[in-house]
Amino acid sequence: MRRLLLAFAVLAAFFAAPLASAQTLKVVMHSDVKALDPVWSGAYITRNLGYMLYDTLFALDESLQVKPQMVEKWETSPDGLTWTFTLRDGLEFHDGAPVTSDDVVASLKRWAQRDSMGQKLAAYTAEWKAVDPRTFQIVLKQKFGPLLEALGKPSVVVPFIFPKKAAEAQDAFKQSDNVTGSGPFMFKKDEWKAGEKVVFVKNPRYKPRPEPMSGLAGGKVVKLDRVEWVWIPDPETQLNALVNGEIDMLESVNYDHLPILEKTPGVKVLTSRTSNQYTFRMNWLQPPFNDVRVRRAAAYALSQPEFLEANIGDKRFYRTCKALFTCGTPLESTVGMEGLIEGNVAKAKELLAEAKYDGAPVVIPQPTDLGVIKQLAPVAKAQLERAGFKVEVQPMDWQSMVSRLISNKGPVSQGGWSAFGTSWVQVDILDPLMTPNLAATCEKARAGWPCDGELEKLRDAFIAAATPAEKKAAAEAVQKRAMEIVTHIPLGEWTGVWAVRSNVEAPARTAPVTVFWGMSKK
Repeated sequence: MRRLLLAFAVLAAFFAAPLASAQTLKVVMHSDVKALDPVWSGAYITRNLGYMLYDTLFALDESLQVKPQMVEKWETSPDGLTWTFTLRDGLEFHDGAPVTSDDVVASLKRWAQRDSMGQKLAAYTAEWKAVDPRTFQIVLKQKFGPLLEALGKPSVVVPFIFPKKAAEAQDAFKQSDNVTGSGPFMFKKDEWKAGEKVVFVKNPRYKPRPEPMSGLAGGKVVKLDRVEWVWIPDPETQLNALVNGEIDMLESVNYDHLPILEKTPGVKVLTSRTSNQYTFRMNWLQPPFNDVRVRRAAAYALSQPEFLEANIGDKRFYRTCKALFTCGTPLESTVGMEGLIEGNVAKAKELLAEAKYDGAPVVIPQPTDLGVIKQLAPVAKAQLERAGFKVEVQPMDWQSMVSRLISNKGPVSQGGWSAFGTSWVQVDILDPLMTPNLAATCEKARAGWPCDGELEKLRDAFIAAATPAEKKAAAEAVQKRAMEIVTHIPLGEWTGVWAVRSNVEAPARTAPVTVFWGMSKK
């Protein structure tokens, strides 16, 4: 009998071990997690965390079409001013509380303080109204054509639905520590170790939609019991961990490692479907970039190829592109870009002289732990210095940099900053309304805080545009004005590469955001 029991124990261990490992996915994401609030933070790692924990009213499918997610049905009044929405039945937060219209209204009001599309929608809105526990209305003062696109915004800032208590506890310009959502995963706060790992477990209360997964839309069917985001800052150690099977997925591959990974048995290298745009963003509040002539000097001095070569290097995965709304899209244009971003040192020096630039230091933070943007600051320093700028690069980790950009509006002598390089995924910047960098709403704008009433009127004209031709003309007017005042500077486009172990099954990566529903592990 004892031998029989021992045999059963061995068999149980044999079968249980693969089952447990198959249910847990270990991933190195592109950054460590320090900020938990996806409305307050513009960092993509915090947005990705948001998709684990929260759900959205609408979502984009793989064709970038808006589809219902938490919403079951909706209708519009004949005059187009009252939109009525009904939530799906059975939606619950992680703590078991039902998701109600009050939660939705509170969440949308907070989101609308922070997001570029949300701010515009709020300006057009007369009332956000909870009708009954599952029905809410958005009552407009005037028609807002892209209302569903705003509610289905796929990236920074995503209109995630929080519990009412959490949404009302903090305005959008202060960070919330809430981690209770109604999304497909739950946050294991007791296992969170900043700088080491973040743990998520399957939400047993989550009710997926019946449609197949498509992009960020459809059924969020979770096949994993547990997902661990393990933070490894060193790219070489990341590579070895994947090759040796210590982790299952590497979200952002170092391009220098591609020749190794492409030949490694047991590893699959995959390419993202959407492109990304590098940008250079300046601080309008502090010298020297509080002077438009100095901002334009930078726009003449910078040149795209060096940024792309230094950060990506592999020509398969980058291209030069001056279009603010990215290349290959309906709103692609070079209007207003004539002569800019071509390394015109002479023109840059001319503008600096006109502005009587006195050598005020340009402080550029550099994220040392985020490989795909790590070299933006050093390249910007070299190019700006050729034109006569005095530049100081200050290395730090990415999450500290994000916090500094958001929180510190002061001069560089008080820990402030002058400019920074970063990257935006294509679905963040497809038009004048959704592009965060184009909100010229002064103190309400994103870090950089551009302030220009004319640009805001042009963005309003895009909202009113009805036909594709009208939208194209309105977008070109926005782009022209944006480059006159220099809200930001596009530095070229690149495509991300990720890698998984061969035993990881991931649906075709049609989502523009890294998500973990639909994934499984043999």
